[in-house]
Amino acid sequence: MTSDSSAPSASTPPADAAPAAAAAPEPAERPATSPVAPPADPRPDLLGLSQEDLATVLEPWIDRPFRVAQVYAALHQRGVTRFDEMTDLSKGLRSVLEESFRLGVPRVVEARESADGTTKYLFELVDGAVIEAVDIPDGRRRTLCISSQAGCALACRFCVTGYWGAGRDLGAGEIVGQVQAIRSRIGPLPAGLNLVFMGMGEPLLNPTAVGEALHRLAESISWQRMTLSTVGILPALEAMAAWPRRPNLAISLHAPDDDLRGRLMPVNQRYPLRELMALLRRWPLESGRKITFEYILIRDVNDAPAQADAVARLLRGLAAKVNLIPINHDPVLGPRMVPPSPEATARFQQRLKQHGVVTTVRRQRGDEVSGACGQLRATHRAPRGFRTPVHL
Repeated sequence: MTSDSSAPSASTPPADAAPAAAAAPEPAERPATSPVAPPADPRPDLLGLSQEDLATVLEPWIDRPFRVAQVYAALHQRGVTRFDEMTDLSKGLRSVLEESFRLGVPRVVEARESADGTTKYLFELVDGAVIEAVDIPDGRRRTLCISSQAGCALACRFCVTGYWGAGRDLGAGEIVGQVQAIRSRIGPLPAGLNLVFMGMGEPLLNPTAVGEALHRLAESISWQRMTLSTVGILPALEAMAAWPRRPNLAISLHAPDDDLRGRLMPVNQRYPLRELMALLRRWPLESGRKITFEYILIRDVNDAPAQADAVARLLRGLAAKVNLIPINHDPVLGPRMVPPSPEATARFQQRLKQHGVVTTVRRQRGDEVSGACGQLRATHRAPRGFRTPVHL
């Protein structure tokens, strides 16, 4: 072993503040996605590792626990994107780390800013796969929307990512790396930062990497400011309920019954709404927290007052809030996928409020750069399209 002799000794290693994420089982009949690809760069990625795993990997070069803690803090508290930024380490050690390891920070291919200040990032990963993430500033607050897969196999009829089709899972370091890449451009993360897993992919089809990434990200972002959005992959959601720490939960609802939801979201045929709601009624919520239900509004499809009544009945007795999202129209989705009028949106919201349901309408942000909800896409490959026609 070659030790880091430049540092004083330490008797015990600092405890990793983040417990290991509980791995969710693979759901049966998982839609076809590719596992994490063999990287073009064979050096191991350090960015997704826990402090304990980092100590194991670095043991041939660093035998002093506090040095491992310095590396971990540089990655997840200071948010460095290169080894030469770890200036509290000796130059020789930085050179050794550079030669032997890499950091899973993606390359920024393009950053497109809209008039409202929203920036959509196109990132290239080490194997050439591309993903997108979005930075949404809002006064003193800021929201980062990040991806968990390089595509999506679920083919939801209102989602451009689903139209493009499946891609591979991201590793934990590649998930964390999106935040690091944006952080390197915007500077220190503001206290009012929110992080949402609402980019490309279904997080609970990649639960182990997402769980590990959440624990790394929690070193600089509060758990209460992180939200995981899912269609409701039941085996993984059941496992997530047992995690020692959990982010906020957002459910992609979009219809009040199994019939319409199944036509809009093919995954509902595998994991029906009635079973999802039964699980959510057992969900372990912290005091004062609510489950968010996302509801994309589509003109003459799911925006009728009677459907608002049905949503209210569905959520009765739950600590819930509804986020209404007028669909962001994209030509690839077809002529039926258009938003309702502002008046129809207001009527739907008012109907829910009359039932006592906390309801908000999401402001349209970043649509002019195709960075709004449901507009992210894998532009490096041809779209696969929807396999079957939708009958609404």
